[in-house]
This record gives sequence, C-alpha cells and structure tokens, in this order.
Amino acid sequence: MTGAAAGCMTALLALPFIAVDLAARTSTAGSAPGEARSFEFVYQVTVDPVPAGKVKVWIPVAKSDANQEVVLKSVSGLDVSQVDSRTRRDSEYGNSVLYAEIANAQAPVTVTLTYEVTRKEYSRGGLNDLMRYNRDDDPAPPDVARFLAPDRLVPINDRFKTMAAEITRGKNGDVAKAYAIYDYVFHNLRYDKSGEGWGRGDAIWACDAKHGNCTDFHSLFIALMRAEKIPARFEIGFPLPEGKTDGEIPGYHCWAEFYLSGLGWVPVDISEAWKNPAKHDFFFGSLDTNRVQFTIGRDLVLNPPQSGPPVNYLVYPYAELDGQPYDHVEKKFSFHEVPVPVAQALLPVPGQKALPPVHSGSASARGQRGRGDMTEPQFLKATVVIPVSDIYDTTAWYERVLGFETRYVHGQGRPGDDEDFAT
Repeated sequence: MTGAAAGCMTALLALPFIAVDLAARTSTAGSAPGEARSFEFVYQVTVDPVPAGKVKVWIPVAKSDANQEVVLKSVSGLDVSQVDSRTRRDSEYGNSVLYAEIANAQAPVTVTLTYEVTRKEYSRGGLNDLMRYNRDDDPAPPDVARFLAPDRLVPINDRFKTMAAEITRGKNGDVAKAYAIYDYVFHNLRYDKSGEGWGRGDAIWACDAKHGNCTDFHSLFIALMRAEKIPARFEIGFPLPEGKTDGEIPGYHCWAEFYLSGLGWVPVDISEAWKNPAKHDFFFGSLDTNRVQFTIGRDLVLNPPQSGPPVNYLVYPYAELDGQPYDHVEKKFSFHEVPVPVAQALLPVPGQKALPPVHSGSASARGQRGRGDMTEPQFLKATVVIPVSDIYDTTAWYERVLGFETRYVHGQGRPGDDEDFAT
C-alpha cells in the first residue's frame, strides 16, 4: 500500500519562540570508532482509509537523553486543518507520542517522521568497575519503585522468586546477583524466532520455551531481577546494522537496565551478547552505538488514554477505530548515516512537529594552521528560533554538546509572541 491523502502538509504547533544566534565549528575528522554514531532515521506510517469513521493513531516519538541527541526534523502527512495532531507524554513513564485523529479519510494517509540522531556508546563500566556499588542494604528511591512492581506478562510470583534465589545463591550484593541472573539468561535461552509465542515479552513463556527474541530475553531478566528486589526496566527502540551506512530496518530491538544505589541505571543487552558471545562481558554494563531508543516500560496507558487495554510495549504505531485496535496500519523504517558530530541540531521540544525556522548565516573557512595537512575546522553561523519555555535547556545543550557560542536576539520570533520573549 502506497500513497498519501491529497493536500496533506507538515503539521506545526504554535509556541512562543525566541531567536538565538549560533556559531559552531564542524570537523571532518569524526569521532573514534565506537564513541558515537550519527544518522538520519525515517519512521513512516501508512493508515488505510476509513471513509466514514475516525482513526486514532499514537506514534512513539524518540527524545534526547544522556545517551542520544535526537532532532525531530519534520513531520509530514498531517494537515492541521483536517486532523487533530499533537505531541504528548504519558504520566507514568514520560514517553512521548504523536497523537492524531484522522477522520473520514478517502485515501491512505502516510505520516513520515524524520529524525537526526547522534547515539553515544553508553557504559557504566564492566563487572569489576560495578562491584564498587555491590551492596544490597539500600532501599530503592521512590521514583524507581514502579520498576519493582510486576507487569502483566512479567509477574513476580513464587516460581520466579524461587528461581532467583537459586540463581543468586551464595551471591552477596546487587551487582553480583544481577550478573548471576544475566549469565543465567545468557546460557539458558537461545535467540530463536521459530514457532509461536515469541516476541510478546512473556517471562513465563520464555522461561518454559527457553528461546525467543530480545523481548523474551529481557522480560525473563527483569522478572528475576524484580523477584530479587532489584529495580529493572524495559527499553525499546530500533537497531542499526553494524558496518552499513544506510538501508531499511526490518524491526525493533530492546534491552534492559537495572538500578544500583549510588550509581543509577545500568544497561544490559543479553540477546546481543548471545548473538556475539565475544561481547558477553561488554553488554553487562554497556551498550554500543548501533541503536536508537524510543520508549521505556510495559503496560502503557497512552496520552490521551486509549480505549483498549494497556499497550504491552510501544515502538510501532498503535491505532484504534471505534474504540477497538485497528490493524490496517503499515510501517517502514530506514536510516542513512551522516558524519559525526552533527553540525546543526535542535533538542526535541514537547509538542513540536517540525524544526523551528533556521535563518542561514555565513560560513567561512579560517585557513590552514598546524602541522601536516590538518586544517582549522570551518566556522558556521545560524540563527535558530527556540521556544521560550526551552530556552535555557536548549542553549545549554548547544554550548555543551556542539560547542556553539550563543547570544539572544530580540524581535525575530513569530508575530504576536513579543510578550513572551526574553530580552
């Protein structure tokens, strides 16, 4: 199925904005292998027409965190005069979604989100480093209590409590216990998507079948960790093939994190370790750059709430028609690698559907300096319009991550927003 509704255009959200002048240096040298990976990521959704009905669609939206810088460059295919579209966050996990109501569509509607992402290698250290935090007498802080509670398909029952006690027998401290559970799942499950039942993240099924995909590996890990009273959470996004610079991405990838008092969240990726046993130790405490994260958590109540039951996990679009799940939705994902670092970028802004206007300035080379054929990086200038509500976080990000110098420019925002400008 191809095509889009005629007359569709990029949806924009009106917000108070302020202009900021940016000056940055870009280098062609790039980062050392494994440190970061920058790419354009395209998330495309096509909804079948419903001539006499209204389809509600929730599309997960990636956002920046300590391990990835995400720029939502554009959202195309939503005509603001015909549909209600907005970006929202759920109250439990803070996941962002683009919500749209498509009414009386006479033709397929294709929505395309285009991102620019820089993903960093994320490491809390190996087992020996983590052992500095190997204690089990500190209670979990209130904000991680949710990740000690069961999910519908990740129960904390007597079976898992007994298993976890046996797996961790003789181990003292949360790090030692986490490594024992990690090792148990690694050695007792195989990455195998044959038959039925895999991919739902059903911890009991995974425990019995002893195979599955990343969802099943990490659901069993999380169930056993929580049974040992160690907070653990589910994270999901998309993989990037190593050694390729562009192409389609056939499906999602997920991993897990567990919480250590005094340190915070620690990542594990057991299914990737299973596929590459040489990286068994690496994936306990570290994640590579070959991914982009979209959401966390299970049993999701979306914003606005869906009529159906909680969503098992959210990485593909979810749609409803007349209060029932609507499956006539196609999806396509692709990527194209770009140099590291990204020269011009924006932090995602809640509610923002496209980049604010960027007024191009001048760029000039500063000439050669130094030894050999090394040249001074080019200096770029641009003016970017930023919502006032995000002015401090966004400019700080420009300065910290990209090395921009910033200054505020009054009177270059949107008409009628002068009263909201910082001066």
